[in-house]
Order: sequence, then C-alpha cells, then structure tokens
Amino acid sequence: MAPIPKGGVVAVTGAAGFIGGHVVRKLLKKGYRVRACVRDVNDEAKTAFLKAMPGYASGRLTLHAADLDQEGCFDAVFLGAHGVAHLSHVTTYNDEAYIRKVCGHIIESINKSGSVNRAVITSSTAAIMSEADMNELVLRPVVYEDRFPDETNPKRTADKGQGYSMGKVYAERAFADAAEEHGCWEAVTCCPGDNVGPIQSPHQMRGGPWQSIIAGMLGGRYTQNGAYRPWVTVDVRDTAEAHIRLLESVWVDNGERYMAASGDKRTCEDVCASIGRLLPELNHAATAPIDNFPDHIKEREGKYRGIWAGIEVRNDRIKETLGMTFRPLDDSIRDCAESLIAIAGVKVKTKGGETVAA
Repeated sequence: MAPIPKGGVVAVTGAAGFIGGHVVRKLLKKGYRVRACVRDVNDEAKTAFLKAMPGYASGRLTLHAADLDQEGCFDAVFLGAHGVAHLSHVTTYNDEAYIRKVCGHIIESINKSGSVNRAVITSSTAAIMSEADMNELVLRPVVYEDRFPDETNPKRTADKGQGYSMGKVYAERAFADAAEEHGCWEAVTCCPGDNVGPIQSPHQMRGGPWQSIIAGMLGGRYTQNGAYRPWVTVDVRDTAEAHIRLLESVWVDNGERYMAASGDKRTCEDVCASIGRLLPELNHAATAPIDNFPDHIKEREGKYRGIWAGIEVRNDRIKETLGMTFRPLDDSIRDCAESLIAIAGVKVKTKGGETVAA
C-alpha cells in the first residue's frame, strides 16, 4: 500500500492531547494539511493552543468536533484525507464491548472515506510488556515489537489491572484485520513508551500520567510507580515524529507494530532527583515517593526491582526502518519541568521548605 503524499491531508484524532498536539505541530511544520479532531471545538481550555498555531490562521489546520463514542462521527472528517493518526483515548479500557464498538466507528469511517490509504494507531508498550505474572518478564526479558503479554494467564483481566493493555492489543488487531479485509488501506501501530517532554497547554498537565507525576515531583508529592517499575521512556516529540514517519514510510506494511522507546530506564526516585541536577536554578527539593502499596507488595520490592532491572528494551526495528533517533531522557525531563512551570503554573518545593512559583 502507498504511503501518504507529502503535503497531503492528515486527520488526527485526540489532537488536543499531549501526544496529539505534538503530532499536529510537526505535521504542519512538514507542510501537511491537518484536520484536528477534538471533542469540543469551542472548549478554549483545550483548543486555544491549536488555534494559536500559524497553520490555523492560514486555514491549513482546521478543527473538527468528533465524539468517537458516536457512530459516523469521523465520516465527514476522513472524507478526502490521505492518512489518519489515531491517538484518541477511549472513555474506558475495562469494557471490551465498548472498545470493539469505538474501534468499529473509526474503522467504518476510514472504509467510507474512499481516500485514506494509511492509518497509524497509537498503542503502548503496555501491549508489549504488561504481564499479569511478572515472572513472565524473567522468562522473556527482551522488550521488542514481536513480544506480547502472556494472554493465556487467567489473571489477565480488566479486574486485575490489565484492561489498558488488553484494549490496546485488541485495537491493534482490529484495525489490521479490517484493513486487510478492505484491501485499500493499511493500519500500522506505534507502541510508545512512557511519554515525557513539554506540554503545550495547561490541561495537558493532567492529560497523561508522566507529566502529572513530574508536576507532583516539582511540588514535593508523588507516588511510587506500579510494582516499582522504572520508567521506560520516550520523548513525546519523538513519539510524534514516529507517527509521521510511519505515515510517510515506503517500508512499512499492514499489521506491523513499531515501538517508540529511547531505551532509557529510570526509577521515579531518580527522575525526581534529576530535576535539581538539570535545573539547579530552581533550588528544587527532591523528595521520596509515597508508597501506597499493600504490605505483601512492599515485601517483594527487592524482587520486583530486580526483575525490572533485567529487562532489555530493544528499539532496533524503528531505528532501522524509520531512521529514528531518540532524545536523551535528561532533555525530556528538563523540558517537561520547564513547560509545567511556564505553561501550567506549577509551583516548586524548594530546599528551604517553601513552595514557590519559579
């Protein structure tokens, strides 16, 4: 199947989100025409930063109201578009019937368009490495695109915290199967790591876990990461770049998945400590995370940290196929912290004990 033409029309779902906003900005910079899909075009708190982009003033960027819960919501938006970057989150990942329905809405709108020839679907490394039994990470410690969680484990259920991973895996397969059946478009998956980097609008501070956690670190209060897992990171700007290269590439095929991850691993304690090293001007007081885990989890902390230390994150495929390079995590943490202060007004807890506006 053909890649999208340079300067063509790309529809972006979830365009007001943390990743989606960067995808829109990069597409405009590369000369594309962008149809940004948001729930409410008139919600200035979430759309003002999009309307401030130069492409909006010229008309190269247009905003479109689309509620993905509603059948046909993307019919008019996708009509005449060459590519779709599907980044929008669903309302819940714990209801399989609902996820099937939402995927069906988007797939049907692509089928009806008669013009879309490639869709890039945003998944997650959770669809690669989220395990109901962490011992599976000891048996299969290499994290790369052909790895899937152990789907035979009876504890792999939404009730056991696996809903997000299960929903992402389902969406990957649903889009690839639908594209193969239709025959005139293809679906390629991007599996980002833990996205860190600058926000573009205040609402994005709460639009994803990692920037929200860094905001907590700046203010002196944040919680321990799940099962003591280190952050497996990627800069949000690199994730956006990966989406666009997947739309453009002549080397990708339907059903393929590409993991956007820098290979950096860092505990949340180390991320917090990095802020003061990277931005000494803040006089930031690094604090320890709040550990709310039950005792039976705390007792296994050493075991879990050892398992995570043994995993190997391999990004060979995306580097070789797309020519991707990745920013160092230090750059991502610095730029995230500065944007949280400048754009969202986050206050900083200093070594003197006070919390101040930087």
